[in-house]
Amino acid sequence: MDEPILRIAIQKSGRLSDDSLKLLADCGIKLNNGLGRLKATASNFPAEVLFLRDDDIPGYVADSVAHIGFVGQNVVAESQYQVDTVHYLGFGKCRLSIAVPRGTEYHGLSDLNGKRIATTYPKIVGAYLSQFGVKAELHEISGSVEIAPSIGLAQAICDIVSSGSTLLANGLVEVETVYRSEAVVVAAPNLAAELQAVLDQLLFRIQAVQKAANSKYILLNVPNEAIEVVSALLPGINSPTIMPLVKPGWSSLHSVIDENDFWNVIEKIRAAGAEGILVCPIEKMIG
Repeated sequence: MDEPILRIAIQKSGRLSDDSLKLLADCGIKLNNGLGRLKATASNFPAEVLFLRDDDIPGYVADSVAHIGFVGQNVVAESQYQVDTVHYLGFGKCRLSIAVPRGTEYHGLSDLNGKRIATTYPKIVGAYLSQFGVKAELHEISGSVEIAPSIGLAQAICDIVSSGSTLLANGLVEVETVYRSEAVVVAAPNLAAELQAVLDQLLFRIQAVQKAANSKYILLNVPNEAIEVVSALLPGINSPTIMPLVKPGWSSLHSVIDENDFWNVIEKIRAAGAEGILVCPIEKMIG
């Protein structure tokens, strides 16, 4: 019996595509894909990748043409296709925000009553405004949403914002955050058991890569009398590894620490007597 092949849909170009392909590579999955190809097969994992427009991914997954997809939450929400979100990927973070021309008086959502809002996401925006009883005219537009106010098409826009530089360049000011998004793994409903098993393998690898990305391996030398204090500051997965040094009265501590916590405790462990602190990246971490 042939091994089941998991079909993975990812965006065919752009930042989300690059991050998705890098993640698969970090998971040890090697793809045989050439320039311009719309499908690539993995040489060492039972999977193939379909390169699609991001807007098409939820529909392909809902119809089981692709078994899973790497796609932004905003695209899934706007599509309204029935797919299962099975994992958050942590990249592609952005927000869907309402913006108005700089200099416009804005006191709150009620100011948008009766206004025209240009957006690529009318379903998300419509649902958001409805929550607050705001009745605005939504003008659906694809691409270059930011120019709508300057050409008289709308009095406001609602679009994806990452850094805000595009809004600034077009003379717009962000006034409301409608939706926060990141890349997720979505799966077809009622995935067959043999395909679910392959997906579980993939998710196991993804989680190992994500844990490693957020963690650092730390090594430091510490006087034996300070081991207890420093150990309390640097808890590992269970507890730090402690090894005696040739230098009498000193030991080496090895631990794993969340990168976000490191700078908060570094001065404390130095004050406790730690020396020779070495911080190393972790390629994979199996918890």
